[in-house]
Amino acid sequence: MADEAKAKGNAAFAAGRFEEAVQHFSDAIALAPDNHVLYSNRSAAYASLGRYAEALGDAERTVALKPDWAKGYSRLGAAHLGLGDAPKAVEAYEKGLALEPSNEALKSGLAQARQAASAPRRPVGSGADAVGKMFQGPELWSKVAADPTTRGYLDQPDFVQMLREVQRNPSSLNSYLSDQRMVQVLTLMLDIKFQNQSNGAPEPAAAQSNPPPPKQQPEAKAREPEPEPDPMEVTEEEKEHKERKASAQKEKEAGNAAYKRKDFDIAIQHYTTAMELDDEDISYITNRAAVYLEMGKFDECIKDCDKAVERGRELHADFKMISRALTRKGTALAKLAKSSQDYDAAIETFQKALTEHRNPDTLKKLNDAERAKKELEQQEYYDPGIADEEREKGNEFFKQQKYPEAVKHYTEALRRNPKDPRVYSNRAACYTKLGALPEGLKDAEKCIELDPTFSKGYTRKGAIQFFMKEYDKALETYQAGLKHDPKNQELLDGVRRCVEQINKASRGELSEEELKERQNKGMQDPEIQNILTDPIMRQVLTDLQENPRAAQVHLKNPGVMQKIQKLVSAGIVQMK
Repeated sequence: MADEAKAKGNAAFAAGRFEEAVQHFSDAIALAPDNHVLYSNRSAAYASLGRYAEALGDAERTVALKPDWAKGYSRLGAAHLGLGDAPKAVEAYEKGLALEPSNEALKSGLAQARQAASAPRRPVGSGADAVGKMFQGPELWSKVAADPTTRGYLDQPDFVQMLREVQRNPSSLNSYLSDQRMVQVLTLMLDIKFQNQSNGAPEPAAAQSNPPPPKQQPEAKAREPEPEPDPMEVTEEEKEHKERKASAQKEKEAGNAAYKRKDFDIAIQHYTTAMELDDEDISYITNRAAVYLEMGKFDECIKDCDKAVERGRELHADFKMISRALTRKGTALAKLAKSSQDYDAAIETFQKALTEHRNPDTLKKLNDAERAKKELEQQEYYDPGIADEEREKGNEFFKQQKYPEAVKHYTEALRRNPKDPRVYSNRAACYTKLGALPEGLKDAEKCIELDPTFSKGYTRKGAIQFFMKEYDKALETYQAGLKHDPKNQELLDGVRRCVEQINKASRGELSEEELKERQNKGMQDPEIQNILTDPIMRQVLTDLQENPRAAQVHLKNPGVMQKIQKLVSAGIVQMK
């Protein structure tokens, strides 16, 4: 984990995000407090932020942990120089050169420190002023020209003008630190420049590009320099670890390619090799689990998913990766399910995955598993024989006018056989007796849906609509039933009763209270509302009142006449 934090710090430093780099290096130090390289790296980040006191503290810690490491004295000298303490900077650089006499960075730093030490000291000064003085020496131009990362800047007139201005007035340095080129020169002069080139290696792309002209500001309130990236110092063990990770990633990519080709055996080999090279990335395990899932090897998939979750917890892996492993395990469990109870484990696993990360795909799989469980439960419970027994028990209780008990047995009959329209019809009759008209209407409609030729379904539905005083709808229901059974007396009687009620409204025979009740009920009907808001029907109603001749023409239209009849039935319109 310390290596991961260190890598993030290096990346942030390379991008010029020094505050973020400090945070990552601090996280790494918390995990590996005796690693001298981490303190050295954080010292460089602090120096880049101009926080030389903190840079000095980390440099001193670096030297204390690794007194025979020359680079630590380079950090120490740079921090002292940043704080304006040139004599101590000289001392630090000399100690470093005693360990590594050929180190050019230490030699350059020592020359700068000696020059700063020989210059007259101000009574009051700041670290920024001390750093600015380094730009006054004659070696500035030679160092900039000699360094491959800054050489090209001398061909840019605006940059040359900036350097001359800083030479004339060192305190103006802060005004130019928002320019990436100036920061790069500063890191060069401070010897915190990041050495990422090997002998004969090409120059970094950042040094080859031409940055835009600087925007001069009176104060450097927000500077975002982008120095050359520093790979920092790594041990042989760290180098080997990094190489193994890189090899594991290549195996993973090869496994992904094989998976896309449906070459599953080869994909498994690559993922297995990746797992052996790097046990700190659970994506190799989850990928292999995905291959097993595709191959139908569900038990192997489940084992890999369990392993991924366990290892992921140990590594504090991303919760999304844990969720992915659990989702794949749930999918495998669902594939293995043969009974409704088998789905319980899959449902529980999907629910755990959602607590880690609420992913739409996982949620869909959970819903599918719950639906499949319910369907299996119905299939397992299905028994037409027992359903008939329960229906007969319900009939007996109905005859005894024990309607709640009858409903109970009819419901059990439907659980045993949900496709029997007779049971829905009988339960609708019970609900009607109990005054539960909406429930009865729903059962009657289900009865008709299961068997459109079953007359009882229409008589049940029509009766309920009649009791709800929806006479026009009841009339339509009875008439629909007569299409299948034209001589059914119950249906014929239903039609007669509905017509009588509708005619009462058209003849104005309703009491004021009845009329008001029917109108209120009608106004709640969406169909009635649509008729009243229809521009054509509004014109028809106006003509009925003001232009009888035009109204007669409208009434010849069957569609208009049907809508008028609905309004009459609802008590909205009265025909005299």
